Amino acid sequence: MTVKVSPEKTILVTGGAGYVGSHANKELNRKGHGTVVFDNLSRGHRDFAKWGELFVGDLSDVGALTQVFKTYPIQAVVHFAAFAYVGESFEDPQGYYINNVLNTINLLSAMRDFDVRRFIFSSSCATYGNPVTLPMTETHPQNPISPYGRTKFMVENILADYARAYGLRYVSLRYFNAAGADIDGEIGELHDPETHLIPLVLDAAAGKRDYVKIFGSDYETPDGTCIRDYAHVTDLANAHVQALEYLLSGGESDVFNLGSGRGYSVREVISTARNVTQKKIRTVESGRREGDPAVLICSSEKIKKALSWEPRFDNLEKIIGTAWNWHRKL
Repeated sequence: MTVKVSPEKTILVTGGAGYVGSHANKELNRKGHGTVVFDNLSRGHRDFAKWGELFVGDLSDVGALTQVFKTYPIQAVVHFAAFAYVGESFEDPQGYYINNVLNTINLLSAMRDFDVRRFIFSSSCATYGNPVTLPMTETHPQNPISPYGRTKFMVENILADYARAYGLRYVSLRYFNAAGADIDGEIGELHDPETHLIPLVLDAAAGKRDYVKIFGSDYETPDGTCIRDYAHVTDLANAHVQALEYLLSGGESDVFNLGSGRGYSVREVISTARNVTQKKIRTVESGRREGDPAVLICSSEKIKKALSWEPRFDNLEKIIGTAWNWHRKL
């Protein structure tokens, strides 16, 4: 279903042609919010912007930002546009600081110019760095260990400063590992290059790659591989909608974690994928990657209590099942 942009209210979805952004855009439209997707399509997909309207532009282009705010009656921004590869951020930190930080400042400046004061930020558990306590709550120390994590941490601090100085109201959503695909099979996970574990495993199941690399088998975990908290992308999308509606109804600025509260090791993910796909999946062990903590597990109790958010896809089999349904169509 496509909801035409309302003359009274429009939500700007930056990066809305990407993975999480496109799922959030779908959920926003499904719940009656008119949207405009702002995306340069460098890492997103034109055919993922199926709902609302698409404005092709780059956040580095102040003129394009001015045009989109002049053209549409924007009442809030949901901000996904960012580079999001931890490894790449070590190779090109400048690119990450420019795209993720400087370009976000451009966006916030345009919002100030047009008196738009509600902002939902797609943040990350990467702002925490190595865990001190588990599960990680919103009060966990933030000591990011990658340039990517530092860009998200910087933006969170910028938002707090803008809130104090300019009356911005924002919600930062720190999510852990987004996974799975739209239950209707209309959109899903499609990166180039692909670095996320589940789609790589499903590539191997589909015969598109010979094996899956296991980066590090000597971590202090039960099976020696990293443990991560996976949340279904549609559950994450719904959290963005609920956070937006919270702000639109007068809610104050806040920060929330998003995750399942349960961790799965790399080997457990591969084993579950074998069960779901009924395919053989070959693995090859490799060295650790820079910036990979051994264990990341989230507490989402705060958002459950504050916004009544509740994950619908509450186990790994369901998550991988939706991803496999999408993946087989690629």
